[in-house]
Amino acid sequence: MMCTAGMASAQRFAYVDSDYILNNIPEYSDAQKQLDDISKGWQKEIEDKYKEIDGLYKQYQQDQVLLTEDMRKIRQKEIEDKEKAVKELQKKYFGNDGDLFKKRQELVKPIQEKVYDAISKVAAAQGYDMIFDKNGGTTVLFSNPKLDLSDKVLAQMGYSPKTK
Repeated sequence: MMCTAGMASAQRFAYVDSDYILNNIPEYSDAQKQLDDISKGWQKEIEDKYKEIDGLYKQYQQDQVLLTEDMRKIRQKEIEDKEKAVKELQKKYFGNDGDLFKKRQELVKPIQEKVYDAISKVAAAQGYDMIFDKNGGTTVLFSNPKLDLSDKVLAQMGYSPKTK
């Protein structure tokens, strides 16, 4: 029992603020803007398609009394097919493994890998056993600012931090 307690006290811990680090990297801000622009464009495309469907539905309601049973079925099917196509497009763009997710992986993942590499280098150089992310799922009830390595990680990556 005493041996374990001695080992635990010898370990060195520190933390980083990943949001702070990423917000100090211009490439990350550029990637986020690019993703926002893509997302807005796709969202507008989907909204336009829903407006078109809404127009078709309203026109169908107006014409319904004049249409034969077969013509009503054809128009209903046309509207349903368009709704289904828009929902599929929405899933393609914004689904769990959709185009936006893939684009985010393409743009942001290399930046995150550079950050993790820099964190590893700073931790190794300064002899830390474990680095926590202040913004991760780990609850940090207290953190001594002296243990925040975020600025050192940015420096390792060649960036100068903005003011906190």
